[in-house]
Amino acid sequence: MKNIVVIGGSRGIGRSILIDQLKSNRIYNISRSLTDLKHVNLTHFSLDVLTDQLPDIENVDVLIYCPGSITLKSISGLSVDDFRNDFEINVIGAVKAIQKYLPVLKKGNKPSIVLFSTVAVKLGMPFHASIATAKAGVEGLVKSLGAELAPFIRINAIAPTITETSLSASILRNDRMRENMAERHPMKSYLKPDEVAGMVDFLISERANSISGQIVQMDYGLVSFKL
Repeated sequence: MKNIVVIGGSRGIGRSILIDQLKSNRIYNISRSLTDLKHVNLTHFSLDVLTDQLPDIENVDVLIYCPGSITLKSISGLSVDDFRNDFEINVIGAVKAIQKYLPVLKKGNKPSIVLFSTVAVKLGMPFHASIATAKAGVEGLVKSLGAELAPFIRINAIAPTITETSLSASILRNDRMRENMAERHPMKSYLKPDEVAGMVDFLISERANSISGQIVQMDYGLVSFKL
């Protein structure tokens, strides 16, 4: 049984990760909002990772940082605060969590860290300047820490295409928009949270012992293929 800290596990991808891991692992969910999940293996802490002190946890084998943002505006419509807020949520929050739990992770059982990027870092997309900049910071953090923490702690990131969560509800708000979004992808679909949770499960398992410092694309061919 692993001891897993999930930051932002109450909704979306984070919630799917909790569902996927609860039966066989001890989960500490740190989130501003309460989770509707109840389980003997689940401990919840209600707090804001950016402003509050993170709780002391004695044993940690895995750290998963899920918070993200979708700020879609033209460059002329973006404020400096938009860039700052996206960077705080996506990069500074992850750094704060890693620094907090690194001492106990170093003592963990084959410890690993999973962060989240986006396909918009590699694929130039209009109106994504702020979030792509922040997530590029996440990818740089993964590469740097992958080298720094080797061979004792693995760290990887998942770069998903649009995923059907509350964060993307405005983009997938009706059948026509969902159909158009699927059509944009060469493999004619987009992600569901449980698919991403499955990749997380792989990356934190011993099956991925050789993988660190990597950005795993989950994009239904959007970045890799031009058909």
